[in-house]
Amino acid sequence: MAQSPRYLQIKQYLNDKIQSRTWPPGFKIPTEIELSVQFSVSRMTANKAIRDLVGEGLLERTPRLGTFVCHKKAESPLMEIRNIAIEIRNRGHEYSNKIITQAKVDAKDDIALRIGVRHGTVIYFTQIVHYENDVPVQLEERWVNPDFAPEYIAQDFTQQTPNEYLVQTCPLSDIEHTVEAIIPPKRISTLLKMNDRSPCLLLNRRTWSKKNLVSIALLYHPGDKYKLSSRTKV
Repeated sequence: MAQSPRYLQIKQYLNDKIQSRTWPPGFKIPTEIELSVQFSVSRMTANKAIRDLVGEGLLERTPRLGTFVCHKKAESPLMEIRNIAIEIRNRGHEYSNKIITQAKVDAKDDIALRIGVRHGTVIYFTQIVHYENDVPVQLEERWVNPDFAPEYIAQDFTQQTPNEYLVQTCPLSDIEHTVEAIIPPKRISTLLKMNDRSPCLLLNRRTWSKKNLVSIALLYHPGDKYKLSSRTKV
C-alpha cells in the first residue's frame, strides 16, 4: 500500500500531539526547519502541514514568536437549551461552579417588564459562575417567577444547574434568544477573570413553559474562550 504524502504524515504527527494534549494549549510547536529535518522533507512540505492545521483552528501563528497550539473555544448550540455541566463533561473536561448570589429580590422596572410581573414583585435571583477545568466560561444571571417554580430558591445548585432543575420542573415550550458582543462592566469581567476591555458574548434568554414566562437569563461568555453555533435545515 502506498504511503500517504509526507505533509499528511507530518500533519498527523502534529495532530496526535495536540489531541493527546502532549502539546497543551499555548504550547509552541517545532519550527518548519526543525520539522523538515526531523522528517527529511523540504521546508515547504512542513509549512503545508502547519498551514492545514492553522486553517482547522488547531494552531495559530504569532509573527516573530512562532506557532502555538490554540486554546480551543467551548461551543454551545444557539437554538437549543443544554445543561452546561453535561456539555463540559461530554468534552471530557471537569465541570464546577461557584454560587455568587441566591436570593429573593424585588423586581426592578426593567426586570419586571421583561419577566411579566409588577414592579416590586418578589422574584428569585441567582448568579452563578460556571467553570471548565477551573477556567470560568460562563456567568449566569437568572431571574425566576416563583409562581411557576416556587421551590427554585431552595435548590442546591452545586449539585444541579438551574437549567437542569427548571427543565425538569417546568418543561420548555418556547425560547427567545438574542446575542450581542459587549465590553462587560468591571463586575462581570472580574468574575470571568477577563482582561479589562476584552469583549464577551452576551446571550439574553427568556423561557416559557405552557405559555407561562418562567425565567429570564443573561449568560456572559469570555469571547476568547467561547462560541455559539446554530444549524438550520432548509
